Amino acid sequence: MRKAMDVLDVYGTVVIGEGERDEAPMLYIGEEFGMRGKESPKVDVALDPLEGTNLVALGHSNAISVMAVGENDHFLHAPDTYMNKIAVGPECVGKIKWGMSTSEIINTVAKAKGKTVDETTVIVLDRDRHKGIIEELRSIGARIRLISDGDLSAAISTCNPETGIDLLLGTGGAPEGVISAAALKCLGGEFFGKLMWRNEEEKARAKKMGVTDFEKIYSIEDLARGEVMFCATGVTDGSWLRGVHFTSFGCTTHSIVMRSKTGTIREIQTKHVFAKKKK
Repeated sequence: MRKAMDVLDVYGTVVIGEGERDEAPMLYIGEEFGMRGKESPKVDVALDPLEGTNLVALGHSNAISVMAVGENDHFLHAPDTYMNKIAVGPECVGKIKWGMSTSEIINTVAKAKGKTVDETTVIVLDRDRHKGIIEELRSIGARIRLISDGDLSAAISTCNPETGIDLLLGTGGAPEGVISAAALKCLGGEFFGKLMWRNEEEKARAKKMGVTDFEKIYSIEDLARGEVMFCATGVTDGSWLRGVHFTSFGCTTHSIVMRSKTGTIREIQTKHVFAKKKK
């Protein structure tokens, strides 16, 4: 990924990546990439070379490699902390408000999508911290899809009718929240997030990154301002992207590229011939 990015005629900066410089050899937060000429446009990228490390290790579905691209300073520089998230598809835009109870959110989503509550499916990370949400969902009869990892893919699934997912709720990684917002912006969905601090050290790091309001509720526009692009390639088979499949000549991959300005979505299926790849 790093080699491919360096041949682009851009002056790029990684704003969400593999951590600080002393924690990762490349694609770290603050790293510059591209040809970086005097006339090269300035762009920021938010990326995750492997969203769902555990999913790959265990042979589970929905692991992906992702990148969001925007103009300079258009992504929230999210610290490595948690974010409480709500993600919904296009039918629910403008209908969900932060502060609604879980029951209110479910009823609103069901109504917007022409469903009953017991036909509405909510995707939630299977974590002890979500025990209250899960109990409330069960008490009102909503369907629940529990996942072990990968809430970025889960957020995106709310915009794809084929997945059967209507809503994402719960707390996951803040960097993944920013990338999710960029993807949902391209798909016409809606996303809200609130940073959930674990200690004062995280707040201090966030302040250095430009975060000043520690209680702010972030809208999709706060997280990914202006026009953005999003691309992803499947690593393991999932609900919206096929994974890497090895063949006699090499492998095949399935990718998607989306643009918020036009709403264009391109699917790319690629055959990689290993014998002809440059070492």
